[in-house]
Amino acid sequence: MSQPKETTFTAMRDASKDDYAVIGRHSLEFFQGLPDRVLTHLKLLANDTGGYAVDRLTHSLQSATRAQRAGEDEEYVVCALIHDIGDTLGPANHSELAATILEPFVSDKNHWIVKHHGIFQGYYFFHHLGMDRNLRDRYRDHEWFRDCAAFCEKYDQNCFDPEYDTLPLEAFEPALRNVLKAPRKSIYALAAASEASASA
Repeated sequence: MSQPKETTFTAMRDASKDDYAVIGRHSLEFFQGLPDRVLTHLKLLANDTGGYAVDRLTHSLQSATRAQRAGEDEEYVVCALIHDIGDTLGPANHSELAATILEPFVSDKNHWIVKHHGIFQGYYFFHHLGMDRNLRDRYRDHEWFRDCAAFCEKYDQNCFDPEYDTLPLEAFEPALRNVLKAPRKSIYALAAASEASASA
């Protein structure tokens, strides 16, 4: 007997396990398209400089290029690539938006770096805006303070160079697909693991 392609319930309280099997198949297919959607969104960063010497996409690519050439691992390079992806939809909290996308797929350390890079990056310019450039010091005792400061120093504040030999987006696509292929942390991943364990 063939499985239905869509459900018919109109309220979640009325759905059955079979309904969620249908939804689960759709969700899996949709999830597999995540890298393509991230790539599409990264491309939206092109042609917007925000006043800098390079556009936002070039900045992101330059960050990833520098990280890769410095020998950082694949996950870190992908974090560098995505760290400003929130600029278009979350200009007031772009770091948190990028970190939310990455959180299920990366280490706690890399997630923390991406989530806090905005305030750490402020060390280089907040004082020009009448702000406290040392706001990052509120995290001075955090175990990853130095790591986030190093990310900003080596792979963020210096990535606005139009003359730098920046790699194209295509060069990072395999790494992006690999890092985003399966979540490490997700309530849905836990449910899937529990279901698999129960049926074993």
